[in-house]
Amino acid sequence: MKRFTVIGAGLAGCEAAWQIARAGHKVTLVEMKPVRYTPAHKSEYFAELVCSNSLKASRIESAAGLLKEEMARLGSLTVPVARDCAVPAGGALAVDRDIFSRAVTEKIMNHPNITVEHRVVDKIAPADDEMLVIATGPLTDGALSAEIERLCPNMLSFYDAAAPIVTADSIDMTKAFGASRYERGGDSDYLNCPFNKAQYEEFIDELIHAEGAVVHDFDVYEGCMPIEKLAKRGLDAPRFGPMKPVGLVDPATGHRPWACVQLRRENDKGTMYNLVGFQTNLKFGEQKRVFGMIPGLENAEFVRYGVMHRNSFIDSPRVLCGDYSLKAQPNIFFAGQITGVEGYMESAASGIMAGKNAVRRAEGKDTVVLSEFTMIGALSHYISDESVQNFQPMGANFGILPPIEPKIRDKKERYKALAERALNELKV
Repeated sequence: MKRFTVIGAGLAGCEAAWQIARAGHKVTLVEMKPVRYTPAHKSEYFAELVCSNSLKASRIESAAGLLKEEMARLGSLTVPVARDCAVPAGGALAVDRDIFSRAVTEKIMNHPNITVEHRVVDKIAPADDEMLVIATGPLTDGALSAEIERLCPNMLSFYDAAAPIVTADSIDMTKAFGASRYERGGDSDYLNCPFNKAQYEEFIDELIHAEGAVVHDFDVYEGCMPIEKLAKRGLDAPRFGPMKPVGLVDPATGHRPWACVQLRRENDKGTMYNLVGFQTNLKFGEQKRVFGMIPGLENAEFVRYGVMHRNSFIDSPRVLCGDYSLKAQPNIFFAGQITGVEGYMESAASGIMAGKNAVRRAEGKDTVVLSEFTMIGALSHYISDESVQNFQPMGANFGILPPIEPKIRDKKERYKALAERALNELKV
């Protein structure tokens, strides 16, 4: 009888343990909290969401929505929980982070096949009869990080950033207005802070000259680019990025703003809002000063300033198979952002596959890599593609799926066709 151990109770680890337990096997889930916390984690609960309450788009015709639908059909733990505790967010699936983590923790703790141990792991030495899933997250450090690097030489790293959160009561609603882009969702889902041209140019000038918290340069994942670093690429870079005004009309002027900062509801009660796309590495005092120039946030109360932290990931194409097992030791599986999948749901999806494949290997069955036509399968193929030389984290996107032939020119129709093909290919 094989033993199963999962290290790490983030989204990936919880999904892996859940799949093993659902298959009828006993599994030990080891989590270091509350014995020790990473710099980014504060809650004692599992599956803690750190930098956003948004799990991205919910429409199946979107890459993120397709990913979640595939996960749900594979018996995901986190997707149904997220849907049960969703808060309004236009076309996105957003959750109250505390309620979400509590709910996941409760389900894990109450499953009869899952035993939770709260301790710090500093040695990786699975027994011959043990299947091990390592889902320790991108902030793995210390002795455990050294152990992983022993298993996976040339471990890589990058820096990740989180956006500030402000209280709803401190937002000046005579300047901000409620609306989702292209009128998707209710007016309370997003608040918008509009700039005219002069305000925008003054803001960008202050932003690029503000003092950062880290003086050395570093490699940062493109999807979490600090807003000040993006601004240094060119005056209009933020205006064509997170500050794009497309799909919005300022009711005060009847026109589209020159630029706009969107605020997304952070919790179910709507008492806090997240500055969308405003990941930052500025010093806290500088954040209050510069972001106070945003129309409507002049007197904003920050309940959390933006932070930056080091994220690590392994050189997966060299060390992992598409089933998330270690090439050199097939009884060891990896899951989560440490594999190079980028995003909460992407991490959870990798946990599903690692857990399922650990069970299959223990039962003497062939492991499974889903079709590259599915979003989960495409991510598995990406992280194990040995032809990738400059390996970098990748989130769900339609660009990693094989194209539809003949090509469909209309983007909405093309995405719909890709999603339909993926779900038809999905073998549960």
